[in-house]
Amino acid sequence: MAQVDLNSDLGEVWRGVPTADDDAMFTLITSANVACGFHAGDAASMRDAVRRSTAHGVSLGAHPSYRDEAGFGRRDQDVPAEVLEAEVLEQLRALQRAVDEVGEADGVGARLAYVKPHGALYNRIAHDRVQARAVVRAVVTASEELGRSLPVLGMPGSVIEQETLAAGLRFVAEAFVDRGYRSDGSLVPRDAPGALLTDETAAVRRAVSLALDRRISSVDGADVELDAVSLCVHGDTPGAVSLATAVRAALLDAGVELVAPW
Repeated sequence: MAQVDLNSDLGEVWRGVPTADDDAMFTLITSANVACGFHAGDAASMRDAVRRSTAHGVSLGAHPSYRDEAGFGRRDQDVPAEVLEAEVLEQLRALQRAVDEVGEADGVGARLAYVKPHGALYNRIAHDRVQARAVVRAVVTASEELGRSLPVLGMPGSVIEQETLAAGLRFVAEAFVDRGYRSDGSLVPRDAPGALLTDETAAVRRAVSLALDRRISSVDGADVELDAVSLCVHGDTPGAVSLATAVRAALLDAGVELVAPW
């Protein structure tokens, strides 16, 4: 039986307003990438996400970003490597504090399972080796503090994959159900035509093709191979709950088992 993880970026409270219906999305996914305060979220939203993940049996991942609340972490930045390393580590520690606080208050066994960088940082470390190494160093330090290795979730065939594996960490490849792809396997920039895929029929077709055949069609019609273990539906995509519901149902109908790989 084919298996795939279904993840979403959640806990993204931005300027006091949630960008997603977290209550609904947590019932549909197997892994949640939780905002750690630099592009969205705060201590309270992180604790809420930890509680939701525990209640629904969803794996908990950290979703660190550039320090860019104004731009929701979607603006590219030339951050010095040592600064980026420290800021990513700060975010991982912040989510771990939320895990510890909820565990102490509620007596539940929540666990930080993996790391998925957000937005512009995610795209930058796909090709920028200096920044990718900085992110990996932060994950290595966090892993040492926890006493176990944290996998990194990211773009297949990327520099961050190479650096993660070189550091002895596990890398898990992901693909996006709701984003447009170029023929080289990179994402269409969010300000360009075809960046978002919001049509449910197209998203369902994309998800099943990824899970069963490991391939999709790019915006210019090229056949692109993406060997992804995890599929993402963004929580802030218009109609995200309906989209995720349709994708989940289609994957199950196709005989695909939804399983977190952590």
